[in-house]
Amino acid sequence: MLEIMLPAFAAAVILVGIHAYLGIHILARGVIFVDLALAQIAALGAITGVLFGLQMHTTGSYLASLCATFVGAGVFALTRGKKTSGAMQEAAIGIVYVVSAAMAVMVLDRLPGEAEHLKGMLVGNILFVTWSQVGKTALLYAGVGLAHYLLRARFTAISFCPASAADCGVNARFWDFLFYALFGFVVTSSVELAGVLLVFTFLIIPAVSAGHFASTLKGRIWLGWALGVITSLAGIAASAAWDLPTGPAIVCAFGLLALGSFSLSRVRGYLR
Repeated sequence: MLEIMLPAFAAAVILVGIHAYLGIHILARGVIFVDLALAQIAALGAITGVLFGLQMHTTGSYLASLCATFVGAGVFALTRGKKTSGAMQEAAIGIVYVVSAAMAVMVLDRLPGEAEHLKGMLVGNILFVTWSQVGKTALLYAGVGLAHYLLRARFTAISFCPASAADCGVNARFWDFLFYALFGFVVTSSVELAGVLLVFTFLIIPAVSAGHFASTLKGRIWLGWALGVITSLAGIAASAAWDLPTGPAIVCAFGLLALGSFSLSRVRGYLR
């Protein structure tokens, strides 16, 4: 059992590492569901590739998924600007998500065994990840992380001070597209490993939970990583102890983290 759980835990740690950081940017941008939308687009690209004869979890399927996320990145970059309110961009993200989900259902209707495809798209197969997949994913995310480190000044300015960045002549739409394109690489790989629900969980809950207790960017990153890793381990351990599906067990563990961190922050506020 331990031999099966170790690659899953390693994959969860890697996923938390990149998603908790990106989640802080997403929260600052006020586009909470962009990850869910991009994940749904990635899943749509993958299953559309299957419809045209590609096999799931192959290079061809990955490229089809990646191309779909690039289209989504372009849409999200174009819908953000000085004249576009946050509500309008959230509306655009919601529209992209619901249309992608509807298209995915229509594509799945044409495929044999559509129920299994739908289950895999939602909850993934993190329990059956291999060390080879873990290594490839770690290398890809390391590359994305390096790009974010080298371009951190632009990305931070666009995420946290968009008005000031625009006033300084920064091309917000170009840097938005680049941000979402890099995000697309992450989401495409993450959905293959973990599914749409777990990817969204890794992105939002560690960042939100850390935000209750840390005010600086660095503090939120480190605390988000710590909380995410501990919670992932707890979810995987619970799934092994009670014979639960691993992906949903991890999501529920993060749900408890969100509830606990919110409650603790409120108690701390009352005590001040």
